[in-house]
Amino acid sequence: MKKLLLIFLISLSIFAKENQQTRLAAYEKFVKVVNIIEAYYVDEINTTTIINKALKGLLPNLDPHSSYLDKESYKELKVQTTGEFGGLGIVIGIKNGVLTVISPIDDTPAYKAGIKAGDVILMINNKATLDLSLDEDVNLLRGKPGTKVTLTIVRKGQKPFKVTIKRAIIKIKSVKVKYIKGYPNIAYIRISSFDKNVVPSLKKILPKLKKEGIKGLIIDLRNNPGGLLSQAVGTLDLFIDKGVLVSQKGRIKSEDQVYYAHSYGTYKNIPIVVLVNGGSASASEIVSGSLQDHKRAIIVGETTFGKGSVQAIIPVNKDEAVRLTIARYYLPSGRTIQARGVTPDIIVHPAIIKPEEEGINIKEVDLKDHLKAVVAKLNHKKTKKINPKNELNPKKDLQLLTGVNVLKALIIAKEGEK
Repeated sequence: MKKLLLIFLISLSIFAKENQQTRLAAYEKFVKVVNIIEAYYVDEINTTTIINKALKGLLPNLDPHSSYLDKESYKELKVQTTGEFGGLGIVIGIKNGVLTVISPIDDTPAYKAGIKAGDVILMINNKATLDLSLDEDVNLLRGKPGTKVTLTIVRKGQKPFKVTIKRAIIKIKSVKVKYIKGYPNIAYIRISSFDKNVVPSLKKILPKLKKEGIKGLIIDLRNNPGGLLSQAVGTLDLFIDKGVLVSQKGRIKSEDQVYYAHSYGTYKNIPIVVLVNGGSASASEIVSGSLQDHKRAIIVGETTFGKGSVQAIIPVNKDEAVRLTIARYYLPSGRTIQARGVTPDIIVHPAIIKPEEEGINIKEVDLKDHLKAVVAKLNHKKTKKINPKNELNPKKDLQLLTGVNVLKALIIAKEGEK
């Protein structure tokens, strides 16, 4: 323990003198608590284990997006942005104190099982998630391809139900192009996540669409959980020819950055409608919000998730790292996304919302405590199967149909300017 205290004292020297006495007292308190645990805890526990547990508890208490990455978690993180990884195909986070689906990823087991953005995962294989960390939840969800996991889902307007999903290797095709029946001059581009393939794919797709004489684009970012900032900026740069695309500001000035548009290679004359919902997060919010600020696109759908913070992966050693929030994103107008999201120009809900009394009628502030009382009653429930909807049928997809109608008006207005 003397060695541990010495390390703390050495690190102390880098801080301002006026803070040294206060910091020394805090470090000494921490070391004393570690000594007490080692000496009196009911089970034998070593310093390394205590420190690791302390770090795993510390980071999530700063904010829901910060965490300590052990060897396994750090390795998995490196795989996630390559476009292929194992699991169910859902992006999750802690919202209002409970494990929540940010979005399912297109064509994955979770998507096919009908998991929706905003679903609360109450239990994983009959194990309650309420008192687990996000990393612990992730570990429970992942497993060997072909094995099954049962989720207990709480969805607004419905009673809790179970759904069993078979794990698989997740292969993501992040960009897809389709044509909407009856609208030959409108192209539909679905971006399911902002992995490293998005901008290269768009640079191949857009020239072909221009050659085909497409007069308007619908870009679908619904249930897109985000991804790489570079891909969000690159996507915006394809449609905006000048000005600020997005900026980030943190406590440390070196983390402040501003990303600007370039005029070369910009498709600035084609009308655009962007579809978003509560599962559109992070990079999706940057793209939709910036296009909105530049009046470059009409945003249709529901208010987005509201994740506007910047995380950096800072290695601790070759096997472990810290995921730490270091800044916040700001749109060209100066507004922040964090905890607010992007409000569409035209708000359209995907379906009629059932009255709350048919399901769980509670306030968000009471959610976690209420759900604890529900856990014990659910183990005997039968698994419920859900059929995914076909998002490309305008007659069944109100948000898409609204987007098509708006885009038709934009095309007519554009042609009237000529």
